[in-house]
Amino acid sequence: MNLDAHAPTARHETALACVRAGIEAAHPERVLESAVSIVDAGGSGGTGGGERTGGERLRVADADYGLTAFDRVVVVGGGKAAAGVAEALERVLGDRIDAGAVVTYDPGTGDRIDHLPGSHPVPSEEGVESTRRVVDLLAGADDRTLVLAVVTGGASALLPAPAEGIALADLQQTTEALLDSGADIGEINAVRKHLSTLKGGGLARAAAPATIVSLVFSDVVGNDLGVIASGPTVPDETTYADALAVLDRYDLTVPESVRERLERGDAGEVAETPKAGDPIFDRVDNHVLADGFTALDAARIVAEERGYGTCVLSSRIRGEAREAAKSHVAVGEEALATGNPVSPPAVVLSGGETTVTVRGDGDGGPNLEYALAAALELDRVAGHAVLASVDTDGKDGGTDAAGAVVDETTLERREDRAAARDALARNDALPALDDHDCLIRTGPTGTNVNDLRVLVVDGN
Repeated sequence: MNLDAHAPTARHETALACVRAGIEAAHPERVLESAVSIVDAGGSGGTGGGERTGGERLRVADADYGLTAFDRVVVVGGGKAAAGVAEALERVLGDRIDAGAVVTYDPGTGDRIDHLPGSHPVPSEEGVESTRRVVDLLAGADDRTLVLAVVTGGASALLPAPAEGIALADLQQTTEALLDSGADIGEINAVRKHLSTLKGGGLARAAAPATIVSLVFSDVVGNDLGVIASGPTVPDETTYADALAVLDRYDLTVPESVRERLERGDAGEVAETPKAGDPIFDRVDNHVLADGFTALDAARIVAEERGYGTCVLSSRIRGEAREAAKSHVAVGEEALATGNPVSPPAVVLSGGETTVTVRGDGDGGPNLEYALAAALELDRVAGHAVLASVDTDGKDGGTDAAGAVVDETTLERREDRAAARDALARNDALPALDDHDCLIRTGPTGTNVNDLRVLVVDGN
């Protein structure tokens, strides 16, 4: 990761150091180093690269899986962190892996696991073709197969497997409408699960009766396994009726094939997604290895090492981005005025997943809108605060920026403030922030654990 951002003061530099630490802590290489290993029958650590031996066990978090119980080990999955997870698994397991394929928007290369291309946030034909390779690998699984499922944020779009009767173009149009509506990720995925064969427990159904061990990187508030990557390895709690309710709630116009499928499903004419109690989940374990708090905790440690008091507001902030930004700045105001919830010098952190209701046709994303809205409020703590807001995957919305870093001088002139309000009205935050040299660019980071926001407040 080559973090590129403007840092004219120590406050800016601290904010960016916290951002870097948070992203790096959630990188698959670091996470799997501590969470996944090969151990012998006595529990001591083994090394990667060798063939299966009599006492070897795969340890994932606090669970062990005896490798001698399996004839084949297959790795499948997708998402923004999938390439990094695949690379780390190859280092741990080596040629114990018999085959594999992961789909990601920034594919690398692997010796045992194919890295295949896909698109995000809207699925593509390339992603459909890549997903067919994943499905083909699952078709060969049996009860002597261990499937390591790589489940990371972004896989909902990167692993498209349109259901019968749903054309890719219809899925693309529906996805775009959902993303622009302001619906939260749970609502969006309730629809997508019922238009796909892999989502909503579909991957578990395709792999049964194999043993499935899911390695999950969560980009979802609260780590709801049914929402992360649209829950490919867990029972689906949503229904066709829920999906229809989302379309109606946001008054969405979708292709006729989409509404027809959902209505047929609601009428019982199309099979529901797998539910709790289905035996296909009897041999499935899901392990959340990293989430938004992973990044927040690392950022907190860096801030404390630099002599700042810290406060983690929440790893579960949601709602409209521009409104959440006002609340974050207000906490900085309170800290300066009363020393609550933490006395300056302090770093106030938050994570989660805010949303944007799209009303314009500009360039931006939730973190860019968050930063621009915060810049309009930072005159209340003039000379004392800097705020950085990033998407940990390195791409905020459909932009090439991870986010932005702002202070009270960002919109110092009256005309700049007026232009910023106009940009927010048009959802055009990126050029407005770029004009003031505020963008944070990292390139694809190889991970995805939601948003990370850092407010640095001091008394100087």
